[in-house]
Amino acid sequence: MHHDHHEHDLGLTHDLEAINALASRRRALRWFAGAGAGALLTGCDGGSATGTIVAPTPSPSPSTTPTPSATATAGCVADPSETNGPYPADGTNTSAGLTSNALTAANVVRSDLRSSFIGTSTTVAAGVQLTLTLTVVNVNASCAPLAGYAVYLWHCDRDGKYSLYDLPNESYLRGVGVTDANGQVTFTTIFPGCYAGRWPHIHFEIFSSLSNATSGRYAALVSQLAMPAAACSDVYNNGTGYSTSLRNLAGVSLNGDNVFGDNSNAQIAQQTPATSGSAAAGYAATAVIGLAR
Repeated sequence: MHHDHHEHDLGLTHDLEAINALASRRRALRWFAGAGAGALLTGCDGGSATGTIVAPTPSPSPSTTPTPSATATAGCVADPSETNGPYPADGTNTSAGLTSNALTAANVVRSDLRSSFIGTSTTVAAGVQLTLTLTVVNVNASCAPLAGYAVYLWHCDRDGKYSLYDLPNESYLRGVGVTDANGQVTFTTIFPGCYAGRWPHIHFEIFSSLSNATSGRYAALVSQLAMPAAACSDVYNNGTGYSTSLRNLAGVSLNGDNVFGDNSNAQIAQQTPATSGSAAAGYAATAVIGLAR
């Protein structure tokens, strides 16, 4: 604060009076800062700032979804955008099967992806069971969980074939789930097979809400998960019906894959689910999906 006069060396009594006066002014300033913060901020936010302090008018708090008391995931990176491939059934290409957009089909929101759900077929895809839990997080907010996001998941069967394309009358191994307060969604499916030219993988698309999950054109992220080599070896060697996948696996590598091969080590680590289990008992897997929101 600037003063037009100066006071120096006028005695102890004068100094004590000056200190008391200064303390009183500071208390007053603190009171005004609390009472007039709304008016001052309004002036700084593009309003008309006249220099007059006006008591703020109380306004109702916006109606928002309560913030979950979830723990942020430690250490995450933004997942790279990857191709949705030729078999997405998300409305971005034409399928020879029952629909070209499974996202608009009834009952697409489901946790168990093993059975067909479109048309009359209720065929259940055979293979080693895989329970996959994904945690969707915001990398721009200390890896905080993103609740209410929709995840569309799809992959090939144990023979390397895709429903609605290679198998036009089947719709299994596809479905949508919505993340909970912890940003998590869990699917029950089978361990995907390996077809010639690609490392074993799972496709997914992330939407900011279930209502937006009506076409692949509105996805916030399109990407893929790379299945761990050790789990692939176990399933293809010991799981029933994976003999073709075992032969195909011998001809591919993760580093040489045309999707994963150019990603950073950190991206590959996050795109590779952590797994536990066996071909006999089934596998459980977890992965973090990082979005830059």
